[in-house]
Amino acid sequence: MTELLDKWSEAAVTSLGFFWMALWAFVLGYLISSIIQVMVSRHEMRKLMGGDGPKSMSIGTLFGFISSSCSFAALATTRALFQKGANFSPSIAFLLSSTNLVIELGFVIALFLGWQFVVGEYVGGIILILLAWLFIMLTNPKQLIQQARDRNQDHSDSDNEDGHAWSRLFDKEIWTAISQKYVMEWQMVWKDVLIGFTVAGIISAFIPTAFFEWLFIGAGTDDPGFWALLQQTLVGPVAAFFTFIGSMGNIPLAAVLFGEGVAFAGVMAFIFSDLVVLPVLRINAQYYGWKMALYILLLLFSCLVATSLLMHYGLQLFDWLPDRSQWTSPAEREHFQLNYQFWLNVIFGLASLWMVVSWKRQQSGHNHHGHHHHGGGQPIMNTLCVLAGLWLSAGLILTLF
Repeated sequence: MTELLDKWSEAAVTSLGFFWMALWAFVLGYLISSIIQVMVSRHEMRKLMGGDGPKSMSIGTLFGFISSSCSFAALATTRALFQKGANFSPSIAFLLSSTNLVIELGFVIALFLGWQFVVGEYVGGIILILLAWLFIMLTNPKQLIQQARDRNQDHSDSDNEDGHAWSRLFDKEIWTAISQKYVMEWQMVWKDVLIGFTVAGIISAFIPTAFFEWLFIGAGTDDPGFWALLQQTLVGPVAAFFTFIGSMGNIPLAAVLFGEGVAFAGVMAFIFSDLVVLPVLRINAQYYGWKMALYILLLLFSCLVATSLLMHYGLQLFDWLPDRSQWTSPAEREHFQLNYQFWLNVIFGLASLWMVVSWKRQQSGHNHHGHHHHGGGQPIMNTLCVLAGLWLSAGLILTLF
């Protein structure tokens, strides 16, 4: 019993340590993302994404980068662009870019996993888009696209985000809008973050290395060989499919997997899998019908497995694969120290508080009750959030006594 309570305490402290590690990176990432979203116009998007050629694909990718968001928000924006006339391929480029080529994700990956995984995320994100484009051209799903268009033609979505001149960046009105976006970003991801970091702490404390070696063939070996590597890249997305955790919550879990010996390709496949999870499949089915939803699932799954393998062998060619012997697991790091991270968290914590206060003031001024829906699975997510909160609170109490 004592051992169980010790593990519980360790899991809770690890989860909170992970969050403390990532706090300033979250705030900085979402702040930059919110500024870009407010300042950059989306008015031209659908006109510019009407073709299937390199230009439309590049524009879809660029707008995705600018509109960085959690997977559920990205799904809604992608659908809006598609129903307003954007072609299917640039819409998929937008979806992949807005969930993979995002600023805040790069910060958090750098903190937890190191620069090689940041290269894997950004270079891999571009390869993923190119492979998806090739997949669509080869399979040519004209009938599915037409059915999805027919299904979406009755829906209208107001496009009232016109962007602003950068010279106005320091206007009070602009910062009010930025604070609103910032709070909306957090409203979309806080459940993913809470659950993801809690699960990462639990796995880190409770699951033995032997389990990972059984699940991921070749885990813990320096060169697992092609077939073991392929199995790891297939298991990564399957493991992610049954979680409800978005890309931001997945990163500490990916760090745990890497620490337990999973190869670079397997970890990258797990990170890329935020769009092949069960809630996303359900939302796509609501938007486009089940046939198209399953087509998108197959498209993303095939391309992310190929991308992860390409990135693995690409880094191996340059002898850039991360050296696990030189790497300290986030679970083993000293999290709560009076160092640069502490001061960054204080500075960005205060900035975050200011944004929330500014948003609150605006809400009370307009007597406005805003709701931002996170997508499917809300009752389950809410229940899991309550359980995560209780788990962490009890774990902290155990630590104190």
